[in-house]
Amino acid sequence: MEIALRATLIDWLAGDPALAGELNAIVEEAPSRASLPWLAIVASASTDWSNKTMPGREVRVALELQCRGDAPDAAAQLVAAIEARVGSLPREQAGLAVTSTRFLRARAEQRGESRRAILIEYAFRLLAA
Repeated sequence: MEIALRATLIDWLAGDPALAGELNAIVEEAPSRASLPWLAIVASASTDWSNKTMPGREVRVALELQCRGDAPDAAAQLVAAIEARVGSLPREQAGLAVTSTRFLRARAEQRGESRRAILIEYAFRLLAA
């Protein structure tokens, strides 16, 4: 279920015209040749969340946005758009049902040459469809 969720999430994010217009890549793992800004799933982990009748998983996913900007709020609108898109992920997916999506935490870091890295983590509870 974890791998299926990762693929679904990438497709869902890439399917947003506003995000696709703003980002040079929406991928799994950091892209080797994409210019900034880009968004990637940098990590995920899952634990059992089954019930008596269905297998299930709780999957934690970390998304990383890499961009440029000197101001602390340089990517605020882009982060808000990413969060809105993740929050609107349809519950019914091929082979699984997303029973809940929960924001866990975010971290922003200023790096050299006006680079910014913003990490956004979510927990998804899934049941087999």
